[in-house]
Amino acid sequence: MARYLWQVSYSPEGIRGLIKEGGTNRATAIRRLAESHGGKVESFDFAFGDDDVYLIAELPSHIEASAIALAVAASGAASIKTVVLLTPAEIDEAVKVDVGYRAPGK
Repeated sequence: MARYLWQVSYSPEGIRGLIKEGGTNRATAIRRLAESHGGKVESFDFAFGDDDVYLIAELPSHIEASAIALAVAASGAASIKTVVLLTPAEIDEAVKVDVGYRAPGK
């Protein structure tokens, strides 16, 4: 399964919903969402700063991750940035691939 980092920023509407629902209930809802798509949430943390939530989830594929991110963005309650996470073993495999890249001017 693939792992993803989601950086979420709530809109004013989303903040009002969070205040009404509470942080624990929101995290539970997101865990259930991931599980309903064959995945799981590894971590869910609220934060100060530009982003309100940092979440790491494991999902079967980019399709499920994209579907969830699209639904979140379409709700208007939050904006979401998705980062695909790679394991050290995946990087080990990647460095063995000869891509034939030539830097500009070389």
